Amino acid sequence: MEFKLINPISGDDATYTQKIIAAFLHTHLEQYGDETEDILKAIAYAMNPDKGGNIVIGLEDQKIVGAVVVNNTGMKDYIPENILVYIAVDNSKRGKGYGKKLMEKAISVVEGNIALHVEPDNPAKVLYEKLGFTNKYLEMRLVK
Repeated sequence: MEFKLINPISGDDATYTQKIIAAFLHTHLEQYGDETEDILKAIAYAMNPDKGGNIVIGLEDQKIVGAVVVNNTGMKDYIPENILVYIAVDNSKRGKGYGKKLMEKAISVVEGNIALHVEPDNPAKVLYEKLGFTNKYLEMRLVK
């Protein structure tokens, strides 16, 4: 697998557009995903030079087999500087280490700490724990 980094500095890629990446994520996130419009918002945030983040795509034969979206939080020191918003691996490639390679690449390209949210029953939770992520807080939300 080869990697391609897309961020405000490197810019958009004509081959791997924001819509193509969002469609990939929507398809392969399955029950843990969001609507394409919401995924596009996270990608647009990462690509905004005033906000920022990084998108890492994993490629095999020029085809996307994995994607990660990490957004900057702008809250260094009291909240991690980055939040992993989305990661997905092509469902036909799961169990072969692609997720771990994508995460390792994403971790290596961002500056600062990374937070993420994961459902308790999501199989990716085990990967995050193996990579050193810990559960410091129980997240609570008020939905208005």
